[in-house]
Order: sequence, then C-alpha cells, then structure tokens
Amino acid sequence: MRLLQSITGQCRPVLLRALGRRYLAAASTEEYAKRNYASNVSEYNTVLNSLNAQRRHFLLRDVYDDMMLDGVQPDQDTFKSLILGTMKGSSLQDAFYFADQMKNMGLAPDVNSYNILITLCGKCKHSDKAIQILEDMKKFDVKPKVQTYMCLLNACAATGHLDRVYAIVRDMTAAGLGLNKFCYAALITALRNKTPLPDDFGTKIIEFVERSKEWTSVEESSMTAENVMMDITEEELYNMPTAEYARRRGFLNRQLTVYHAALHACADLRNVEVMEALLGMLEKDGKTPDLFIVMQKMRCYLQSGDIDRGLKTFDDYMKSGNLPAVELYTMLVEGAMIGHTPKGMQIAQETLVNMTSRNFYLSPKMGSDLLLAAAGDETGGYTVANYIWDLMQARNIIPQFPAVEAYYKGLKKREIPSDDPRLLVVTRTYDDLLARRGPRRPSR
Repeated sequence: MRLLQSITGQCRPVLLRALGRRYLAAASTEEYAKRNYASNVSEYNTVLNSLNAQRRHFLLRDVYDDMMLDGVQPDQDTFKSLILGTMKGSSLQDAFYFADQMKNMGLAPDVNSYNILITLCGKCKHSDKAIQILEDMKKFDVKPKVQTYMCLLNACAATGHLDRVYAIVRDMTAAGLGLNKFCYAALITALRNKTPLPDDFGTKIIEFVERSKEWTSVEESSMTAENVMMDITEEELYNMPTAEYARRRGFLNRQLTVYHAALHACADLRNVEVMEALLGMLEKDGKTPDLFIVMQKMRCYLQSGDIDRGLKTFDDYMKSGNLPAVELYTMLVEGAMIGHTPKGMQIAQETLVNMTSRNFYLSPKMGSDLLLAAAGDETGGYTVANYIWDLMQARNIIPQFPAVEAYYKGLKKREIPSDDPRLLVVTRTYDDLLARRGPRRPSR
C-alpha cells in the first residue's frame, strides 16, 4: 500500500494528493490495484485515522472523494473520523459538508458527532450555527447530553454572547446540573470576549474563580468513553486556551483550569492588576503555578510593556529547577520584540542564543511567527530577524509566506548589495512561495 507508506512517513508527503485522484482508465485491474491505496471501508478508515493522528486534516476531503470514486460506501466510523478531523483542522465548511453527506446516506450523526460540530462552531466563532445544530438534534430525535450543553456554552462564550451564556447556565442549574470547572471557564471567556468589555470585568473574573472552588477534581468528569476512543481531550472539546498543551507532560495542572482561563484573559487584555490579584488568590489557596500560568504571567507583563518584570518571571522560573519548554523562550522573545526597542531586541537576541544552546529548536510555526515579528523592525540592524532566518535555514525549514514576505521587504529597504548571498536566498524563497500562491497574489 504505497499511500499508507507515505502516511507513515516513508514517502514524500505530497504523494497522497498525487495518488488521491484516480486514473479511472487503468490499463488493467492489476495496474489499478497497484495505484490504489485502499480498497474497502476498513482500509479507508485506517487512512483517515492516520491522517488525523498526523494532523494532516487538509487531505481528508481528498480521501473521501477517492472513496466515492471507488464506490466504497462510508460507514458511521468514516464520518466520525471525518468530522473529528475537520474540528481539529478548524474546517467548518468541510464539517457541514460531511454531516450533510452522512444524512443523505441515511446515517444520522450521533450525539458525539453533534457535540464536535458544536465545538467546531465555537472554534470558528459561529455561535449562531452552534445553536442551529442543537435544533437539528431535536429534529432528528438525538437527545442532547450534559456534554452537549457544555459544548454549546463554550461556543457561545467564544463569541462573547454573555446573555446566551447566562441563559444556558440558568437552564443547567434549573435542571439540577452543577457547574464544573469548564462552565466557570466559559463564563470567564464570555466576559473576556464581550464587546464592549464590561466595566465590572475584574470583579466578575475574581467572583467566578472564587465560586468555582465549590467544584473539586473528585467530581465526575464530563468525558465519555466515546471521547476517549476518538482521542479528544476535554480541553479540546471545550475550546480551552490550554487545548494545545493538554497532551504535554508537566505543562498543566488540570485542577487549575479556571485559573488558566482567567489568567489567559488577563494577558489578552493586558490587565496586570487583576492578574496579580489572581496570582495572590492562587498562592492563598496553597497552589503552585504550572507552566501555563507562568507563561500567562510573563505574557501579561510583556504585553503591558513591562519587559523587566516579564524577564524576571522567566528568570525566576528557570532558576526554580522546573521543566523548561521552548514556548517559554519564544514567548519571551516575541514579547520583548513589541515596539522593537533596542533593549527589547537585545533581550530577544540573547534569549534565542540561550534557547539554542540548550538544544531547543523552533517549529515551523514558531519560527514563522517570530520572523514575522522581527521583520517589523524598521530602524534596528535586523540582527534578530537574520538570526531567526538562519536558525530555520539550518534545519531546512521554509517559513510561511507572510513571514518570508515581511523579511524580504525588510531586507530590500536596507542598503544591501544585490548580490548578497542572504538576499539572494531570501529572494529565491520569496519568488518560489509567491509562484505557488498563484496569480491572485500581488507582485512585488
């Protein structure tokens, strides 16, 4: 199975898309079989699960189209994998396409698939669609679970619909359902996303954190066996700010979920006063900040322009002997570059050098984000941007187009000879990426 080999990393990643479109006029059955990577629903489901595990969600639609071309009838497991993948890949249009296809084939989505669709609506900031899904469930006689309302609660919170969030909470309490940590986190998220920001934001945040202490970790989890089988965490299901770290060992203390939401909101809003009050409450509770909380504390200071306290937070954590992470370094680098001050750029440069000396490396996304930020330095010597570019080049990583474009334009503004080796490489990379984007992109 050549495609299955490519999915497991033994062939080039582009092979799946190349083989995904069948040659329907194969010279013989034997030749067609060689070109095919799956011949029945079980094999196709294996391919879909593998793509989801590798986060190659952009290929799901191709595989589904191939199933149709092959005349293979999808089953419930097929659509569960497809809908789960679209949620993780934030592809709302594909999710509803697969849900419609499912219904057209007489396979009504079950409650877990509906929950994932609601979660995706929240992730994509479409709470109105999330409410429509709840109505759709009633239409198809699919009984919502407690988890369904929690997904809906967080979907409405993502768009700052505070009134809807309060209404759902009232319905839940009226039905005798207690509010767990994810419900309180949703209330905090709804406050943070409300436009305009409520005047009593700080007071309400502290109130919700205090009230959440009535919930304890020994209470029943909202996770189901189906969620475990689908390999989705509660943080992912409820769109928590900690979702991307939920599988990282030593990153999160899950008993601090409400603090995570509150401190993340404070960092977003640059509210140092409320952030420090929350940290005081945490200390009073006898809890030690986990790495996520340390990152939010540092981010809040840096976003507020207080580089010194942001750097001190970083240094204190590193001296504590706790497990470091590359995200800690990149957060300090990105925050220090705000405003592109000489002091901040120097701290960013030193932090990158320190990070590299400890064998931490930038992922493609991290490197692209930092390069884009560093490329905005219009007055400095471009040392940080050059260093980030060199780090990525050393690992054969091509940054994303916006970062390359910003870096290229920044180099062109400087007095650099046209035959400079760095400029030549950046120009070639920029031209290649621009060509791939097609004629819709404006030329330089």
